[in-house]
Amino acid sequence: MTWLWLSAAAMAATAFFHSRLGERRMVRPLLALNAGVTTDPRIRRIIRFAWHATSVLMLLSAVTVAWPGTPRAVVAIIGGGWLATGLVNAAYLSGRHIMWLFLSTAGALALIGVFA
Repeated sequence: MTWLWLSAAAMAATAFFHSRLGERRMVRPLLALNAGVTTDPRIRRIIRFAWHATSVLMLLSAVTVAWPGTPRAVVAIIGGGWLATGLVNAAYLSGRHIMWLFLSTAGALALIGVFA
């Protein structure tokens, strides 16, 4: 159970950093370009909403992993998804995006918690 709590903490930390740093370093600069599709106010709102909705879904993953009685298969699927996302992120961006480590760690901890 400790592994699952550690996984949930890593997922929550990832969600926090995704929301805060992503808003500052990705969303705002992207919207500041005000060119192409970002000139449409509706698209601008969708971009910001989708970014933060992703963080909410990360938090829901954390709650699901830590929730007592969550089926092991569900936790394994979530952990595998996080681990795969982190590893693909690392490969695709040649390790230059630090969040791959958070994603991979959260997923690995969930899998350890399931199989330990």
